[in-house]
Order: sequence, then C-alpha cells, then structure tokens
Amino acid sequence: MMVAEQLIDGRIIEACQQGDRAAFQLLFETYKDKVFSIAVYSSGGDRALADDITQQIFLKLFTAIQQFRGESEFTTWLYRLVVNACLDERRRRRRLLPWGETVAMRKAGERKPQEKQYARLEVAEAVQAAIGELKPKFRLPILLKYIEGLSYEEIATVMGCSKGTVASRLNRGHSQLAKRLAHLNSPAIWSE
Repeated sequence: MMVAEQLIDGRIIEACQQGDRAAFQLLFETYKDKVFSIAVYSSGGDRALADDITQQIFLKLFTAIQQFRGESEFTTWLYRLVVNACLDERRRRRRLLPWGETVAMRKAGERKPQEKQYARLEVAEAVQAAIGELKPKFRLPILLKYIEGLSYEEIATVMGCSKGTVASRLNRGHSQLAKRLAHLNSPAIWSE
C-alpha cells in the first residue's frame, strides 16, 4: 500500500462525510490515479472516456461518501464504485452503437521499431491492447489483481462475486491472454 494511501484513515473519511473540502481534496489526490487507471483499462484504452469516468466518480463520491459505513476497506468500496461506473458506461455506449458496429480498439504494432526499448514498448502496448479486448468479466479481475494488487477476497468484494468466481475468471482471462499474445513468443520479435 502506498504511503499516501496510509494517510487516508477513518478520520479523513469522517471529515469528508462532514463536508470538509480539504479532506476531500486529500482523498482525491490520493486515489485519482488509481481510479483513472481502472477506467483506462475498462474503457479499452480510451483516455478521454477514462477522464470522464474519473470525474464522474469523484463527483459521485462527493455525495456518496455519506453511504460509506466502514464495513469494508475504503479502497474496496471505491473500486466497486469505479467498476459499476465503467459497466454503466459500457452499457450506455452499447445502446448508442448502431447494430453491427464495434468500438475500435487501439492496436499495437503499427510501426516496427528496431531498437530494444521500442520493442519492449510495443510488447507493453500489445499486452495492454489484449487486456482491453477481454470481456469485462475477465478484464476487471486481471486489472484489479495485477495493476491494483488486490487480493482474491478484495476482488470478490469489488465485483460482488465469490473468491471461486474470481479464481475462475482470472484463469479464463489468463488463457485468453495467452492465446492473444502467443505471437510474442516469436524469436523474431526478440532478436536484435
């Protein structure tokens, strides 16, 4: 857990619930990057949409923090708000898309740089794109586990499912990523 996150304790949450704007600013500064990170991955890399979702979350949090009762970790409760907002946005966008049209995902590998550092960047982009192509029920556990570092129990709470379901979805997500990223095992990618 980051040092800044350790500063957020029950007193800060309580101050936020009582309308303390300085406490809310501290909360915002502490969690804005994590909220944005989840939103970026959930939106398939659409940073503008992730910005919108992040703003929505903190606007909602300003009033919804009254509902936080401390029955779980604050981060677990916050991540649940983010996941719900991302799912709502996905449903809203699906209704707006004409039949048969799909949202284009950013594809890695448009250029073939020769230097190793660019090759690594290309691999990182391919992994990000592959994660973005996963169905949300497989993408979110992978994001929460490997990007946010949550435990199976915390992921289960955020996603509203059992730990067994989390394990199953992680397993299926890993399998799908392995298939999508199999081309990265090619020796040509790693040769100089």
